[in-house]
Amino acid sequence: MIAGLRWIAGSAAAVAAIVLLSGTAARAPQDRRATGSIAAGTMPYLPGSVLPVRVDGFAPPYRVAVVGPGAMLENGLYAIPVTATPGSALLVAGNAQGLASRSVTIGEPPAPGSALIAVACYDDGIVLHRAAGFAVAGALAIGGPPVDVAANPAGGFAASDTQGTTLTALQLAPWNVIRVQNVPFGDAIAVDGATRAVFVTNRDLDGSGALTRVLPDGTVSQLATGKTAEGVAIDERRQIVYVANVNDDTVAAVDARSMQLLRRFHAVSRVFSLALSPSGTRLYAVSNQTLSPPLGAPGSVVAIALGSAAKPRVVARSANLTFPVSEALDARRHTLFVTDEAADRVYVLDAATLRPKRPPLSTCRTPWKPAFDPVDDRLYVPCARSDEVDVFDATTDRRVRGAPFATGSYPLAVAVWHPAPGANR
Repeated sequence: MIAGLRWIAGSAAAVAAIVLLSGTAARAPQDRRATGSIAAGTMPYLPGSVLPVRVDGFAPPYRVAVVGPGAMLENGLYAIPVTATPGSALLVAGNAQGLASRSVTIGEPPAPGSALIAVACYDDGIVLHRAAGFAVAGALAIGGPPVDVAANPAGGFAASDTQGTTLTALQLAPWNVIRVQNVPFGDAIAVDGATRAVFVTNRDLDGSGALTRVLPDGTVSQLATGKTAEGVAIDERRQIVYVANVNDDTVAAVDARSMQLLRRFHAVSRVFSLALSPSGTRLYAVSNQTLSPPLGAPGSVVAIALGSAAKPRVVARSANLTFPVSEALDARRHTLFVTDEAADRVYVLDAATLRPKRPPLSTCRTPWKPAFDPVDDRLYVPCARSDEVDVFDATTDRRVRGAPFATGSYPLAVAVWHPAPGANR
């Protein structure tokens, strides 16, 4: 968001006013008005998008107007109505020093009858791709940068603004975008398939890491969990949510129904991300470390045995890894995939012993949070610095045709949604 902006109503008259304003200041004959640019992605934005308006080339304050669908909000965001039809809108910004304009394409929401891939792109929001062929269906800008995205089994996706306080929930049929406030600095996100509650970890809430729960009716509940909450995993059968607290090396176990802390236990240094076995008895935790400064310690992944009576304990540990960041579990094949952000590879580990099952998979630049799709037996790997998503067939460990595919800017996470069995796909 840009401080110091002043806004006027969006219309052709408003644009004329901006142009007039930019020419009224006294200037030497040699002076020229700066030509600026408004930053926006090139892919179509989906109805319900909220885009921060960022102008390069001259300094604020300046005025912004919209010609076409949508309006400027008071906090410097351009909002596209959720009912908007395909077309375009013109954004114009100007002051006495410069003038900038940008045409924004408004796309059509994808039909909900076929599988969709959602990619959390730090610079563009939630970018939707059709699972068949990976074509871009459009981007849903959420008003800020997302670092994670989760699929809702009911048909949709959810993401939070990691620099703001808003949770965005996308509903596919009928198309709708719902925003919930008071979800600050969101990191990992997960949807409870049993209750449809959305859980978001918060890096900071009143000086502590926290867990936020948003119920389907929009009710928000929060609980402090430890220092700098990051990863999250849900035991839907027992209704327990596990939260990784990266800066105190602990995992918090939270009752999903009461939002009360059940216990907190030591996991591993810089515990960053979590994955849970379907039985809910084994928790996988990544130690996001590297021998390089400033951390100066090897990374790894551990398996933690969970039980109602016994104290959680580490029962398996991987060899030292270069700089592991996140994991995805293929429970059917007892395989844990771990991405390494420095080595540009994916480790393929035995889920029981955490020993390598095969050599690492080479992938694109800076792989981040992977996702395993058990329906199509595919591993999705977002690569932040190459703006791509890599895809591997879990039955062969080979890259699928068409991968890696291009997506939005700085992709960090992936979620896949499939229609219910029997639906028209």
